[in-house]
Amino acid sequence: MPSVHAVLFDFGGVFMDSPFAAVRAFGTQKGIAPERVLELIFGAYDTDTDHPWHRLERGELSLADAREAILALGEPDHRIDLFEALGSLIRANVRDDVIELVRDTRARGVKTAIVTNNVREFGDGWRSMLPVDELFDVVVDSAHVGVRKPDPRIFQLTLERLGGVAPQGAVFLDDFHGNVSAAERLGMRGILVEEDHRPAMRLLRAMLE
Repeated sequence: MPSVHAVLFDFGGVFMDSPFAAVRAFGTQKGIAPERVLELIFGAYDTDTDHPWHRLERGELSLADAREAILALGEPDHRIDLFEALGSLIRANVRDDVIELVRDTRARGVKTAIVTNNVREFGDGWRSMLPVDELFDVVVDSAHVGVRKPDPRIFQLTLERLGGVAPQGAVFLDDFHGNVSAAERLGMRGILVEEDHRPAMRLLRAMLE
Protein backbone atom coordinates (compact mmCIF):
# COMPACT_ATOMS: atom_id res chain seq x y z
CA MET A 1 0.00 0.00 0.00
CA PRO A 2 1.46 3.42 -0.94
CA SER A 3 2.50 5.74 1.87
CA VAL A 4 0.00 8.34 3.01
CA HIS A 5 1.20 11.83 2.12
CA ALA A 6 -2.08 13.71 2.70
CA VAL A 7 -5.38 13.23 4.49
CA LEU A 8 -8.47 15.13 3.34
CA PHE A 9 -11.34 15.53 5.80
CA ASP A 10 -14.96 16.48 5.29
CA PHE A 11 -16.39 18.80 7.96
CA GLY A 12 -20.03 17.93 8.74
CA GLY A 13 -20.36 14.26 9.67
CA VAL A 14 -16.66 13.94 10.47
CA PHE A 15 -15.91 16.66 13.02
CA MET A 16 -19.53 16.74 14.18
CA ASP A 17 -22.68 14.64 13.81
CA SER A 18 -23.93 14.18 10.29
CA PRO A 19 -26.25 16.89 8.94
CA PHE A 20 -28.10 14.11 7.11
CA ALA A 21 -28.96 12.48 10.44
CA ALA A 22 -30.16 15.83 11.81
CA VAL A 23 -32.43 16.37 8.80
CA ARG A 24 -33.85 12.85 9.06
CA ALA A 25 -34.68 13.50 12.71
CA PHE A 26 -36.33 16.78 11.71
CA GLY A 27 -38.53 14.91 9.21
CA THR A 28 -39.59 12.39 11.83
CA GLN A 29 -40.43 15.22 14.23
CA LYS A 30 -42.58 16.90 11.58
CA GLY A 31 -44.31 13.68 10.55
CA ILE A 32 -42.72 13.72 7.09
CA ALA A 33 -40.85 10.72 5.70
CA PRO A 34 -37.16 11.36 6.47
CA GLU A 35 -36.03 10.38 2.98
CA ARG A 36 -38.54 12.80 1.47
CA VAL A 37 -37.15 15.61 3.60
CA LEU A 38 -33.62 14.74 2.50
CA GLU A 39 -34.75 14.78 -1.13
CA LEU A 40 -36.45 18.17 -0.80
CA ILE A 41 -33.56 19.87 1.00
CA PHE A 42 -30.48 18.26 -0.52
CA GLY A 43 -31.70 16.85 -3.84
CA ALA A 44 -29.88 13.83 -5.27
CA TYR A 45 -26.77 14.46 -3.24
CA ASP A 46 -24.50 12.01 -5.07
CA THR A 47 -24.88 14.03 -8.28
CA ASP A 48 -24.25 17.66 -9.18
CA THR A 49 -27.40 19.35 -10.50
CA ASP A 50 -29.30 22.63 -10.51
CA HIS A 51 -31.17 21.72 -7.32
CA PRO A 52 -31.24 24.84 -5.07
CA TRP A 53 -29.03 23.22 -2.43
CA HIS A 54 -26.43 22.25 -5.01
CA ARG A 55 -26.41 25.79 -6.37
CA LEU A 56 -26.15 27.13 -2.82
CA GLU A 57 -23.12 24.93 -2.14
CA ARG A 58 -21.50 26.13 -5.37
CA GLY A 59 -21.99 29.74 -4.28
CA GLU A 60 -24.51 30.47 -7.04
CA LEU A 61 -27.46 31.24 -4.75
CA SER A 62 -27.77 33.13 -1.50
CA LEU A 63 -29.05 31.25 1.51
CA ALA A 64 -32.27 33.31 1.47
CA ASP A 65 -32.91 32.50 -2.20
CA ALA A 66 -32.23 28.80 -1.66
CA ARG A 67 -34.67 28.81 1.25
CA GLU A 68 -37.45 30.19 -0.95
CA ALA A 69 -36.68 27.75 -3.76
CA ILE A 70 -36.75 24.75 -1.42
CA LEU A 71 -40.03 25.93 0.12
CA ALA A 72 -41.50 25.95 -3.39
CA LEU A 73 -40.44 22.33 -4.02
CA GLY A 74 -42.59 20.90 -1.21
CA GLU A 75 -46.23 19.92 -1.32
CA PRO A 76 -48.61 22.54 0.15
CA ASP A 77 -48.89 20.64 3.44
CA HIS A 78 -45.23 19.60 3.56
CA ARG A 79 -43.27 22.73 2.78
CA ILE A 80 -39.82 22.58 4.31
CA ASP A 81 -38.30 25.66 5.90
CA LEU A 82 -34.57 25.31 5.40
CA PHE A 83 -33.74 27.51 8.38
CA GLU A 84 -35.88 25.41 10.69
CA ALA A 85 -34.53 22.11 9.35
CA LEU A 86 -30.91 23.12 9.82
CA GLY A 87 -31.40 24.76 13.21
CA SER A 88 -30.22 21.68 15.11
CA LEU A 89 -26.80 21.89 13.43
CA ILE A 90 -26.04 25.08 15.32
CA ARG A 91 -26.10 23.08 18.56
CA ALA A 92 -23.93 20.21 17.28
CA ASN A 93 -20.92 19.20 19.33
CA VAL A 94 -17.44 18.99 17.84
CA ARG A 95 -15.65 15.66 18.20
CA ASP A 96 -12.47 16.37 20.15
CA ASP A 97 -10.98 12.96 19.36
CA VAL A 98 -11.09 13.76 15.63
CA ILE A 99 -9.30 17.05 16.24
CA GLU A 100 -6.59 15.19 18.16
CA LEU A 101 -6.24 12.71 15.32
CA VAL A 102 -5.67 15.57 12.88
CA ARG A 103 -2.96 16.91 15.18
CA ASP A 104 -1.34 13.47 15.30
CA THR A 105 -1.53 13.23 11.52
CA ARG A 106 0.30 16.53 11.09
CA ALA A 107 2.89 15.50 13.69
CA ARG A 108 3.78 12.57 11.42
CA GLY A 109 4.59 14.99 8.63
CA VAL A 110 1.42 14.18 6.69
CA LYS A 111 -0.34 17.09 5.00
CA THR A 112 -3.98 17.77 5.92
CA ALA A 113 -6.89 19.48 4.22
CA ILE A 114 -10.55 20.06 4.83
CA VAL A 115 -12.84 19.66 1.80
CA THR A 116 -16.35 20.77 2.63
CA ASN A 117 -19.57 21.26 0.73
CA ASN A 118 -20.73 24.34 2.53
CA VAL A 119 -22.70 27.56 2.38
CA ARG A 120 -21.06 30.96 2.03
CA GLU A 121 -23.17 32.43 4.87
CA PHE A 122 -22.06 29.60 7.20
CA GLY A 123 -18.34 30.24 6.69
CA ASP A 124 -17.61 32.16 9.88
CA GLY A 125 -19.76 29.76 11.90
CA TRP A 126 -18.15 26.46 10.94
CA ARG A 127 -14.64 27.89 11.02
CA SER A 128 -15.21 29.12 14.57
CA MET A 129 -15.84 25.52 15.67
CA LEU A 130 -12.31 24.36 14.79
CA PRO A 131 -8.76 25.75 15.12
CA VAL A 132 -8.63 25.71 11.33
CA ASP A 133 -5.23 27.35 10.87
CA GLU A 134 -3.61 24.91 13.31
CA LEU A 135 -5.14 21.80 11.79
CA PHE A 136 -5.08 22.19 8.02
CA ASP A 137 -2.57 23.08 5.35
CA VAL A 138 -5.42 23.74 2.92
CA VAL A 139 -9.12 24.58 3.26
CA VAL A 140 -11.38 24.08 0.23
CA ASP A 141 -14.95 25.33 0.72
CA SER A 142 -17.28 24.56 -2.18
CA ALA A 143 -19.10 27.88 -1.93
CA HIS A 144 -15.85 29.76 -2.47
CA VAL A 145 -14.34 27.63 -5.24
CA GLY A 146 -17.58 27.11 -7.21
CA VAL A 147 -17.40 23.32 -7.30
CA ARG A 148 -18.81 20.74 -4.89
CA LYS A 149 -18.39 17.09 -4.05
CA PRO A 150 -18.81 14.65 -5.76
CA ASP A 151 -17.38 16.61 -8.71
CA PRO A 152 -13.82 15.24 -9.05
CA ARG A 153 -12.49 18.74 -9.69
CA ILE A 154 -12.80 19.65 -6.02
CA PHE A 155 -10.48 16.79 -5.06
CA GLN A 156 -8.05 17.61 -7.85
CA LEU A 157 -7.97 21.25 -6.76
CA THR A 158 -7.27 20.22 -3.16
CA LEU A 159 -4.41 17.90 -4.15
CA GLU A 160 -2.91 20.65 -6.30
CA ARG A 161 -3.08 23.14 -3.42
CA LEU A 162 -1.38 20.58 -1.19
CA GLY A 163 1.62 20.76 -3.48
CA GLY A 164 0.67 18.26 -6.14
CA VAL A 165 0.04 15.18 -3.98
CA ALA A 166 -0.80 12.16 -6.15
CA PRO A 167 -4.26 10.67 -5.55
CA GLN A 168 -2.69 7.33 -4.62
CA GLY A 169 -0.93 9.04 -1.73
CA ALA A 170 -4.08 10.61 -0.29
CA VAL A 171 -6.86 9.44 2.02
CA PHE A 172 -10.31 11.05 2.12
CA LEU A 173 -12.86 10.82 4.95
CA ASP A 174 -16.54 11.73 4.47
CA ASP A 175 -19.90 10.71 5.89
CA PHE A 176 -21.56 10.44 2.47
CA HIS A 177 -20.91 7.31 0.44
CA GLY A 178 -21.21 9.06 -2.93
CA ASN A 179 -18.43 11.49 -2.03
CA VAL A 180 -16.15 8.69 -0.85
CA SER A 181 -16.79 6.76 -4.07
CA ALA A 182 -15.96 9.83 -6.16
CA ALA A 183 -12.61 10.20 -4.40
CA GLU A 184 -11.86 6.52 -4.85
CA ARG A 185 -12.52 6.75 -8.58
CA LEU A 186 -9.65 9.24 -8.74
CA GLY A 187 -7.35 6.75 -7.05
CA MET A 188 -7.60 8.07 -3.50
CA ARG A 189 -8.24 5.78 -0.53
CA GLY A 190 -11.66 6.49 0.93
CA ILE A 191 -12.99 6.06 4.46
CA LEU A 192 -16.73 6.28 5.10
CA VAL A 193 -17.45 7.89 8.48
CA GLU A 194 -20.65 6.39 9.87
CA GLU A 195 -22.82 7.44 12.82
CA ASP A 196 -20.30 5.85 15.17
CA HIS A 197 -17.23 7.63 13.84
CA ARG A 198 -14.69 5.72 15.91
CA PRO A 199 -14.14 2.77 13.53
CA ALA A 200 -13.27 5.21 10.75
CA MET A 201 -10.75 6.96 12.99
CA ARG A 202 -9.15 3.62 13.91
CA LEU A 203 -8.88 2.76 10.23
CA LEU A 204 -7.14 6.05 9.49
CA ARG A 205 -4.71 5.48 12.34
CA ALA A 206 -3.89 2.04 10.92
CA MET A 207 -3.23 3.55 7.49
CA LEU A 208 -0.83 6.05 9.03
CA GLU A 209 1.22 3.41 10.86
